[in-house]
Amino acid sequence: MKFLGVAAVAAALTVAGLGSGVAQAESAPGCSSTVQIGSTAYITYGGETIASVKQFKGCNKNWAYTYVWDQFRSKHSDYVIASYIDGGSDPLGYTVSAKGARENWSYGTNTLSICTRADGWVWSQDTDYGAAQTGQRC
Repeated sequence: MKFLGVAAVAAALTVAGLGSGVAQAESAPGCSSTVQIGSTAYITYGGETIASVKQFKGCNKNWAYTYVWDQFRSKHSDYVIASYIDGGSDPLGYTVSAKGARENWSYGTNTLSICTRADGWVWSQDTDYGAAQTGQRC
């Protein structure tokens, strides 16, 4: 009986877009051993969650990762994604995706010895869809 309850909750989360299949980060470009650190942040626009922002570490670097959810991508194609590491001063490892990208990784930053957070931002020429940042990790 307990299994049926868990299965029902998992099915409901998946249908709502909150379960598995929403964001499938693999590994940062050029580094196959990244692991997520800290919690995931979410970008919302018009009451809808449109993207996930995560911080990873691996290969002696920190990485920011932003993944745009499928339901947003199915309605929009003119946006770009920015991802970067915030180490307390200027944005580090800042990258901007091509238009309509599914995901964007920052460049790896040599910041494992300081407190950092990952920042992600989604926008188009006409619309700022929003930004989010993960909690700080030291």
